[in-house]
Amino acid sequence: MAYSIQEIAVALGAEALGDTELLISALAEPVDAGRHDLALATNPKYAETLAQGHAQAALLWPGADWQALGLRAAIIAPRPRYAMAGLTRMMDAGQGFGTGIHPTAVIDPTAEIADGVSIGPLTVIGARARIGAGTIIGPQCHIGMDATLGEGVFLREQVSIGARATLGARVIAQPGVRIGGDGFSFVTPEKSTAEQARETLGDTGEAAAQPWARIHSLGAVTIGDDVEVGANSSVDNGTVRDTVVGSGTKIDSLVQVGHNVVIGRDCLLCAQSGVAGSTTLGNNVVLAGQSGVADNLVIGDNVVVAASSAVLSNVPAGRAVMGYPAVKMDNNVEIYKATRRLPRLLSDVAALKKAVLKAGGSS
Repeated sequence: MAYSIQEIAVALGAEALGDTELLISALAEPVDAGRHDLALATNPKYAETLAQGHAQAALLWPGADWQALGLRAAIIAPRPRYAMAGLTRMMDAGQGFGTGIHPTAVIDPTAEIADGVSIGPLTVIGARARIGAGTIIGPQCHIGMDATLGEGVFLREQVSIGARATLGARVIAQPGVRIGGDGFSFVTPEKSTAEQARETLGDTGEAAAQPWARIHSLGAVTIGDDVEVGANSSVDNGTVRDTVVGSGTKIDSLVQVGHNVVIGRDCLLCAQSGVAGSTTLGNNVVLAGQSGVADNLVIGDNVVVAASSAVLSNVPAGRAVMGYPAVKMDNNVEIYKATRRLPRLLSDVAALKKAVLKAGGSS
């Protein structure tokens, strides 16, 4: 579908300049843009490659000289990257899933399916599941018994939702998401070597091997409204109470959320991050890629955890942490700088030692 520059600007709450009737059918990076594409030149660096493409129009930053860039039209947005959220939504062609219920879908007769629901091929919906209006369920999905999906939920292909899970409105789950697997919770008859090491911070000696007994997951998962979960991520059931993901939270691909975890509103969990069991994250917490949070901790509101950091203790609200173990970000930077200076320091110490020994020998 094509939109005029004026239509796009109005939808974004942005300013349209030049030939506002120019039609746009797609988005492109400046160097790849064709005559009917809107080039995403959201800052001066990207605009440098506009001349290498064939764009007639571009999304630009405030104060940009669109005419000097050789364009026929431009859209000026106060925050161009934020404008891309609305722009990409307008241009998204979707996945092409069909409407209605595919004949190969298996739906328990006790399930409640609201109006306007689309259910793809080879999908299974369990007993007493409730599916909200306008929900789209892709091919080869599984919805467990007594699960509840709110209005406008969108499940991509091969998503599984466990028994008794609750998803709020407009939840999006990418391919391979697993909601409601059992938690990783096991116990030994006597203290395990892991418990001993944690208590003593020492070796466990020649402890006898013990079998691990499963603690079953009786809780489920509760997910709020407008949550997104990336491909191949998982959220485990709670042991007795539910694992909770707050409204507006966005979870990237390959993220693990353990049993009994409580995640607040509008958090951001980036790829390969993980939250161990019974930990609580406040609102607006950011876990950067490959970061991890140990079990039974409390992470305050607005905390930022840098990439590849390991959080091993509670973190107060508003703190940015980095490192292994994670400490205040500015402290970690100083530690890193000091570590880089160690080879020179050791060399200086060796030279001083040599000089002292030489002076002592000559006397």
